[in-house]
Amino acid sequence: MRTWISEYVVAVLVFAVLDALWLGAVAHRLYDDQLGHLLAESPNMVAAVVFYAIFLAGLVFFVIHPSVAAGSWRRAAATGGFFGLVTYATWDLTNLAVLEGFPVTIVPIDLAWGTVVAATTSVATYAGVRWLPVTGRGRRPPAPPAR
Repeated sequence: MRTWISEYVVAVLVFAVLDALWLGAVAHRLYDDQLGHLLAESPNMVAAVVFYAIFLAGLVFFVIHPSVAAGSWRRAAATGGFFGLVTYATWDLTNLAVLEGFPVTIVPIDLAWGTVVAATTSVATYAGVRWLPVTGRGRRPPAPPAR
């Protein structure tokens, strides 16, 4: 259980830094320009926190924990990237399908960001938790049992 919690905490920290940089320094103007007519005056922070909590729980459950257990940063990168693509596509493509005026130009940018941020968070978390004392400090986690 401590390993799961460690993975979640590290993932939250990594993702928070990356997404803050993205939203604050890179994409803020893009989103204002392209989505300004759809954006609320101020974000619903409860909904944002709930989304991030669920997204990161899914990333840890489906990507990070299995990658740490398998001892594979490559698995973390590949499955993390795919998880990010799928989850961000859910939001972008649903909006494109049902919201009038949702700009198609945002979709590839957002899908690329979702892929990159999830893959990067997964690999950084994988690397970080392998060196935490609670997870074995540099020790390779045991491999899952063979089927």
